[in-house]
Amino acid sequence: MPNIGKNVCNLKLMHGNEIIFSFSQFIGKNIILYFYPKDNTPSCTQEAKDFTSLKSEFDNLNTIIIGVSTDSNQTHDKFIAKYNLKLKLLSDVDNTLCEYFDIWVEKNMYGKKFMGIERSTFLINTSGIIIKEWRKVKVTGHAEMLLETVREL
Repeated sequence: MPNIGKNVCNLKLMHGNEIIFSFSQFIGKNIILYFYPKDNTPSCTQEAKDFTSLKSEFDNLNTIIIGVSTDSNQTHDKFIAKYNLKLKLLSDVDNTLCEYFDIWVEKNMYGKKFMGIERSTFLINTSGIIIKEWRKVKVTGHAEMLLETVREL
């Protein structure tokens, strides 16, 4: 289901009754929101390192980068420290964001079917509107391609 045109301004990530993340706090900035399957796996680590290496260029383009997986905040903290990542990583343990962005899908690995995150990226403009999306992302060159896309805005 395409997400282009959806407004994320009122979307919040909750933990119990507490808001731990709200997209409205970033109105006025572009957001690259990327979903990845798991911390500390080869492709997910490379993707996070690629975004980190380009962070200052994204900053200069008024763009923040946010990664999302279902890993815990503690796992994210260790992942960030281990690789000196300069990204905000959100823990979506109850699949709130995964379901909103329709990236929680049936996967098949070695004949075993399971539910998981489809590696996907969304570009959200300064007004909180999703303007582009990429599904089944291949990591190699993806961060650089996104940088070029943001430069063209």
